[in-house]
Amino acid sequence: MSASTFVIAAAEEEESNFLVPNATFIAELVAFAILLWLIKKYVLPPLAKAMTARQDMIDRSIKDSQEAKERLEAAEAEYHALLEQTKADASRIREEARAEGRAIIEELRTKAQEEADRVRTRGEEQLSAEREQVVAALRGDLGRIATELAERIVGESLDDDEMQARVVDRFLEGFDAGTQAREPHGAR
Repeated sequence: MSASTFVIAAAEEEESNFLVPNATFIAELVAFAILLWLIKKYVLPPLAKAMTARQDMIDRSIKDSQEAKERLEAAEAEYHALLEQTKADASRIREEARAEGRAIIEELRTKAQEEADRVRTRGEEQLSAEREQVVAALRGDLGRIATELAERIVGESLDDDEMQARVVDRFLEGFDAGTQAREPHGAR
């Protein structure tokens, strides 16, 4: 390189100071400003509108999900309350059924006891009546046999009814006294 080249290069360097704006810089600055204005005027409004719509949709989704969550929690609380109420009702019904069953059993026991008492009383009455019939029949048979025996022993006829009754009564008194003497104490 020659010395003249260095001088020209040094002179150009002195003229192009990067801190001083030149025409190119001003043209680029104006073009950038126009580009920013065009973007602001035609690109940003639809973009901002789309972003606002998207943000509104997201806010609605969040709000809807919160409402759905609250409804779900309310439904779960209602479900658990109904479940507890149903359990309490079922327990109450079981207890009522048990109490009713006990009452029915007690009523049936009472009726069975009353029926058994009535049957026993009727049986005792029937036995007493049959005993009296048997005793009366035995007295009649025993009286006839005793009269025949007394007639054979005494050799007289006991046709008189009063006499027969006295003989039978004496015989039965003697028979009862003999039976009581043979029975242990407290047998009656």
